[in-house]
Amino acid sequence: MMPILLVLICAATGIPLLALWGDGRRGAALFIGINMLTLLAILALAVRVLRDGAFTAGNGQFMVDDLSILLILVDGVVGLSTAWFSRSYMRQEIVHWSLSRRRVRLYHAMFQTFLTTMLLALLTNNMGILWVAMEGATLSTVLLVSLFRTAEGLEAAWKYFILCGVGLAMALFGTILLYFAAQKVLGHGADALLWTHLEAVRGQLQPQVMAIAFVFMLVGYGTKIGLSPLNNWLPDAHASGPSSVSAALSGLLLNVALYAVLRAKVLVDGALGPDFAGRLLMGFGLLSLLVAAFSMLRQRDVKRLFAYSSIEHMGLATFAFGIGAPLASFAGLLHMVSHSLTKSSVFFSVGQAVQSVGSREIQRIRGLLAFSPVLGWALMLAVLFILGMPPSGLFLSEFLIITSTLQNQPWLTPVLLLGLGVAFAGIFPRLQGMVFGPAPEGIARQPTTGIIPVFIQLALVILLGVFIPWTLVQWMQHAALLLHG
Repeated sequence: MMPILLVLICAATGIPLLALWGDGRRGAALFIGINMLTLLAILALAVRVLRDGAFTAGNGQFMVDDLSILLILVDGVVGLSTAWFSRSYMRQEIVHWSLSRRRVRLYHAMFQTFLTTMLLALLTNNMGILWVAMEGATLSTVLLVSLFRTAEGLEAAWKYFILCGVGLAMALFGTILLYFAAQKVLGHGADALLWTHLEAVRGQLQPQVMAIAFVFMLVGYGTKIGLSPLNNWLPDAHASGPSSVSAALSGLLLNVALYAVLRAKVLVDGALGPDFAGRLLMGFGLLSLLVAAFSMLRQRDVKRLFAYSSIEHMGLATFAFGIGAPLASFAGLLHMVSHSLTKSSVFFSVGQAVQSVGSREIQRIRGLLAFSPVLGWALMLAVLFILGMPPSGLFLSEFLIITSTLQNQPWLTPVLLLGLGVAFAGIFPRLQGMVFGPAPEGIARQPTTGIIPVFIQLALVILLGVFIPWTLVQWMQHAALLLHG
């Protein structure tokens, strides 16, 4: 119990501290320090899991296994990177938007609330608490999206709140149906919502009820993942809020929502077999990939462009898990990890580029290599990696997904390749204009210290594409096998 409590205490203690003292240089340093301590606690928890295996704590209310700890580690890394980036990024945004000290404290406190709820969602063993944590993440990020109080930001926050609120209401109904099916086997009480108990009796759960429950949970949590046609909130939220928020939404929130769906999939596979949930995931995943890819072709706003890229990649990961083969599940997990590290790096770089140019229009972002080589290289490498270029982890994961599709669903391979090709065509030509050529006049030079996390994270992505340590390979293989019960 102690390692889990340490992680949650480190994260949650930061909320009141940042709410009281989260402004100025003190607040930025406090934000970094809290998330550094949280990452150290997460590393200690990961060592415990690697040494002793999965375990439950708190009378079964908390659970950590190879699947959850993998995403918890990603949360810790991206959380610390975002805090680091925020220090210089928000300093410029405070001046530009004339943010009050109270608003800055709100930013730091709500961001820490978001990070805490993400960790709670991954650490809980209770499917009901998982839903509560996702709702808490929604409420905190609504305030982050609307931080600047512009008409665009308020509209985006309202759309985000309404659409995700409706989606989570559906997920709640699916969770209630899950309890209805479970209590006939496990009896009444909170134990009927503990995932480890549900997984042990999943073959005894009523198939018809489980099918309806999964549909509601997929639609509900799929809204948070950004699966088409439930993704209307995502491009607006990414474009309107701070780039640090965009990085966290893409790098953390989408992963945790997909994690909730995968936990439900394991249960419904035991009751109905793998075909029912697998076909739904493949259908929604492929549709999301295609819709996002073609939507990228007509984007003029750089943040909206990469918001659709997030939809594309989450669709691809969802499709991989729908295939159901162990290789596809391994590739899906690798894709989730690599996408989180890479896409947060993209938004860090884009955020600083937008600050320098003073516009989100792609046509106005020019010659970054000539103006700021550090920023230019950061953006170029991050975008090339998000396109799946070698030697990134996304190249390896996409290659494995295509290979698994050829083995298990060969007739879908041309559609998959079409989506990936259109997505490449939607981003790569824009990258050349943003990075190369002469820099326009009037660009404001920004400090590059906030870009350091980009190179650290991209180094990890290269490692995942070139040489994955054998311990990590086994870890991810065990996590993939968990998805097959």
